[in-house]
Amino acid sequence: METVLATKGTGVVTCVPSDSPDDFVTTRDLANKPEYYKIEKDWVKTDIVPIVQTEKYGDKCAEFLVNELKIQSPKDAVQLAQAKELAYKEGFYNGTMIIGKYAGEKVEAAKPKVKADLIASGEAFVYNEPEGPVMSRSGDDCVVSLEDQWYIDYGEDVWMGQALECLKDMETFCKETRHGFEGVLAWMKNWAVVRKFGLGTKLPWDHEFLVESLSDSTVYMAYYTISRFLHSDYYGKVQGKFDIKPEQLTDEVFDYIFTRRDDVDTDIPKDQLKAMRREFEYFYPLDVRISGKDLIPNHLTFFIYTHVALFPKKFWPRGVRANGHLMLNNAKMSKSTGNFMTLEQIVEKFGADASRIAMADAGDTVEDANFDESNANAAILRLTTLKEWCEEAVANKDKLRTGAQDNFFDQAFEHEMNQLVEATYKQYSLTNYKAALKTGLFDFQTARDYYRDSVSSTIGMHHDLVLKYIETQALMLAPIAPHFAEYIYKEVLGNSGSVQTASFPRASKPVDKAVIDALQYVKDVSRSIRESEANVLKKKKGGKPSDVDVTKPGKLTLFISNTFPEWQDKYIDLVKELFEQQTLDDKKVIATKVGKDMKRAMPFITLIKQRLTKEDPATVFNRKLTFNEVDVLKAVINNIKKAPYSIQVAEVDLIAFDNGAKTGVNILSGEEVEITITGKIVDSAVPGEPGIMITNI
Repeated sequence: METVLATKGTGVVTCVPSDSPDDFVTTRDLANKPEYYKIEKDWVKTDIVPIVQTEKYGDKCAEFLVNELKIQSPKDAVQLAQAKELAYKEGFYNGTMIIGKYAGEKVEAAKPKVKADLIASGEAFVYNEPEGPVMSRSGDDCVVSLEDQWYIDYGEDVWMGQALECLKDMETFCKETRHGFEGVLAWMKNWAVVRKFGLGTKLPWDHEFLVESLSDSTVYMAYYTISRFLHSDYYGKVQGKFDIKPEQLTDEVFDYIFTRRDDVDTDIPKDQLKAMRREFEYFYPLDVRISGKDLIPNHLTFFIYTHVALFPKKFWPRGVRANGHLMLNNAKMSKSTGNFMTLEQIVEKFGADASRIAMADAGDTVEDANFDESNANAAILRLTTLKEWCEEAVANKDKLRTGAQDNFFDQAFEHEMNQLVEATYKQYSLTNYKAALKTGLFDFQTARDYYRDSVSSTIGMHHDLVLKYIETQALMLAPIAPHFAEYIYKEVLGNSGSVQTASFPRASKPVDKAVIDALQYVKDVSRSIRESEANVLKKKKGGKPSDVDVTKPGKLTLFISNTFPEWQDKYIDLVKELFEQQTLDDKKVIATKVGKDMKRAMPFITLIKQRLTKEDPATVFNRKLTFNEVDVLKAVINNIKKAPYSIQVAEVDLIAFDNGAKTGVNILSGEEVEITITGKIVDSAVPGEPGIMITNI
């Protein structure tokens, strides 16, 4: 029989052609091809003895299914696997024994009885084996005979219920980790907890065995809280703050410290016991346990189980952060391919801070992170440039503007810094270092660059804001780039203390959403002006010149709509209604509601649907601006004039009008003006998105 492994067990198996499709096909093949198998034909017994009667397939289940599925040979592996599953399922759940001691009983009930009889008579014994081949690191096949073993019953109902309750309240930082734990808790039952060789702790009640490594050390975080009292070195050899010897640390002592047991018989001074208990209860529960995602199916699940078993609910873990593996340059690290680096090599090549930035930028989720050497190189350049800018700014701080910070860009920069500080604080607290790096370095630097560019040709940067930016940048980078942060904080800014002992920055005032929205509006309008400039400078067909001559002064007119078109309000209400009814994706319902206005309505409805996937529904449906559009444009009019790349704008007009009106107001002069142009420039203007027209004067 080709499926029998001669290297496994005795290499001999029983043959049951009545109920095993594999056995039936092999028996038939042996009878039909004795010469091929080099056997005598009369060696093969073809009379099949029925054992089980089934409802679907009769008393010769295997023969029925082999003929039904047209299985010709033992090599028809796919069909045989299907037949085996059908036969075993039907036989076990719906089969009845028709011979032997338990004739007339259901197979499901008779099977454990037959097993017990065989073991009792000495004709069988319980045998366990690995699910698949096990190979040692030396390349040898491992054969393990399991005779005695201790198990932990992780599937016990009450205990599992406590573990699920703990998981429900835990922060897992991503849904994949939570789903992983839920899956493991659903299937995990008995787990073999010991072994007889290797490193490990002796099983307390059976010193013949060692606790296997995944089951061991699931609550050593509790020990961390008191270790300094017991020893001052890593190895536990040098006495700690208290003169306590290992043999004094009995179960009663640990119960006193960790579970508030008071009747303890020990010669350890009471004040020392109280100090260790106080230390544990101060630091517990632990906020987060960080480890690899490959430990979710074992060690980290044991960690949850053990904590809920030993400690009261108030000391149950609050979070587990599971990381992926680390790739190098988008490929798996491998010594054989040369795509491999140690921490020491990385630091030697890129320096500690640049390496840490590239590490932080490698990824936050449970997916595998990627250390990209190009990011480390870029970090060196970024830190060098930032260092030089900070040094120059501080050296020339007396030349910076002082006084009131009443300019629009001053206020916007301060609020944007505060917003990014709070966002960075949140990401650090969630251990999302890639996200923290984005808001705390990349976006923070972008905010500074925009502020600098916006005021450099007019009033210049404000002294206080520049120094606040430099110090805040150093403080926010300290967890990732500590050496750079220390240099900026002490050497450049001249602070007396270390950045490592300074408090993490928080917003100096509540973030004003209206200011943040207004700043984004200015950026969006500037970008729209440049897009409009590109359109009017395009050459026309036939070689005709573009609409605007860049050699002549230009005029920029912004048409600011005070109101939204009534038809848009109508479809905003429709989308909101369908969204709340969860029928927004039903095209038939939308078509019925819209009717003949499909051409105009559908692009608008599609845009709203896209925004709903990215933004808060309340923001999408409430289209009222948080700021005064006209006031903002008046405040930044000099910057708006400089938005085009090629056209020199000499004159700006800001025309405010109600959507659909034929007249408006020039907000700079206060005069009523007639709106003579028609088409997309005016028709598309809505609050927050002015129409833009660029012409020559």
